[in-house]
Amino acid sequence: MDLGLSGRRALVTAASKGLGRACAATLIAEGARVFISSRSPEATAREIGAAGSLAADLSREGEPERVVAAAVDALGGLDVLVVNAGGPPPGTFQEVPLPAWDLAVQLTLMSAVRLVHAALPSLKRSEHARIVFISSISVRQPLPFLALSNSLRGAVSGLAKTLSLELASEHITVNSVAPDAILTDRIRQLAGGDEAGVRAMGERTPVGRLGTPEEFAAAVVFLCSRQAAYISGQTLGVDGGSLRGVH
Repeated sequence: MDLGLSGRRALVTAASKGLGRACAATLIAEGARVFISSRSPEATAREIGAAGSLAADLSREGEPERVVAAAVDALGGLDVLVVNAGGPPPGTFQEVPLPAWDLAVQLTLMSAVRLVHAALPSLKRSEHARIVFISSISVRQPLPFLALSNSLRGAVSGLAKTLSLELASEHITVNSVAPDAILTDRIRQLAGGDEAGVRAMGERTPVGRLGTPEEFAAAVVFLCSRQAAYISGQTLGVDGGSLRGVH
């Protein structure tokens, strides 16, 4: 299937490894020109053939805007924005100190707000603009020991739905993709670095295994495609059937 992404101009953030890297690499494989950012993106940019990269800390004020400006300059515009950021630290509500909430708000919520705000002028000039938020199953089914992520990713979901309504007349689709049990460093962190624990997480899913970043990226890239032009305001789970709710 031709996804119609050849020549499309995309920015993928937090793309040096894990889900972000897989999304960037898959977009490039489909012919898109991709600019990436992370705290250390240079090696990944060379390895996957990105059109450009910029080292940035998206939790810092002004950094998301700097990334978008660099991407637009390198690509000559923007058709696709894939919003990604590293997950906030694990912990229960009673364990997480109050200063950690402020940091998580900047990393998870405000980086998304600032990226979209900066990218919108360029996206509005595109005839096939797409915004995809990399989210988490926790927006529908809160996860144990992830008070920060459960709370703030839910806020990003509210932002995504709001944007899908506000930007529909601009022909910009806005969707989220919610992973669970995809084999990344984040999963290893949550398993305490224990490989047996990592395997057990996969075995607990209905399909009996962990997903791969490439399987996750395939869903993200489809939502960026021309075939997904009538899909907006949705949260797509890529979770091996882990979500228990009907809706």
